[in-house]
Amino acid sequence: MTSIVIPAHNEGRVIGRLLDELLADTSAALPAATSAPSGAGAQTTDSTDIVVVCNGCTDDTARVAGARGPRVRVVEIPTPSKHEALRVGDAHARGFPRLYVDADVVFGSAGVRALSAALADRPDLLAAAPGRDIPLTGCAWPVRAYYGVWQRLPAVREGLFGRGVIAVSERGHARIAALPPLMADDLAASLAFGPGERRVVETARVVVHPPRTWSDLIRRRVRAATSSAQLEHAQAAGAAGAPAADAAAAQPVASARTGTADLRALLRAQPGLFPGVVVFLAAAVVARRGARRAVRTGDFSTWLRDESSRRG
Repeated sequence: MTSIVIPAHNEGRVIGRLLDELLADTSAALPAATSAPSGAGAQTTDSTDIVVVCNGCTDDTARVAGARGPRVRVVEIPTPSKHEALRVGDAHARGFPRLYVDADVVFGSAGVRALSAALADRPDLLAAAPGRDIPLTGCAWPVRAYYGVWQRLPAVREGLFGRGVIAVSERGHARIAALPPLMADDLAASLAFGPGERRVVETARVVVHPPRTWSDLIRRRVRAATSSAQLEHAQAAGAAGAPAADAAAAQPVASARTGTADLRALLRAQPGLFPGVVVFLAAAVVARRGARRAVRTGDFSTWLRDESSRRG
């Protein structure tokens, strides 16, 4: 049985569209790895296990999710913590492959089947994520310019982060279950797997709604800069011989930070991207400045949320 865990904090405006897509197309069969035991017949997507963990919600997220029927199990916890929501979701999930899906993306049952099939076809593959579509219509031009560069970066194209969906096998789950609570949970999960252990499945597609304004983009980038610093501190602690409880999950791994060499390579290949690179660098400088206080004080819990991507 494929399990889908959806952490949701005040996502009443958008979680319905995600659940409707996940619940659609119930007649198609899941891949063999998620089939019923021999002789019992293949399971359909009706057997997909969906758990929505409403964490610290003060809106109607639980009501909206619960209205989708018995195939959606809603768990409510008082703590507004994505990490805690993922932990609770794991405790309620019933099977593998297991998908972790952000409530504000749009991802359908066909994508679930594609990711499940990819993990079933290769036992050495521990984690997978879908290809991303970022609709930029209605976004301010600096936002469009920023994403015109960001989407072309090698780490962004090849990593599992920034997609809002990660699928893991049972072995892959054991790898990420050891990770400490981090703001950059998807980045940490992506970097927990080597290139041969993870895969972006382009036939599966997820729609990731971007911020519409420059200020909301900067809020996202400040959060990303803060969370990347937290992850690097955790890696350094593990490399320096932190206590076993932390070091097991804080091994030194590859970084996904963008280097000047990546930007120079982009410009050599596509000189027309120069204005976008300028915008990208400006956003990076502003975001790092904005993250300094949080990094200095160790504030890795303040979640700077972009509301503009949740409109409509």
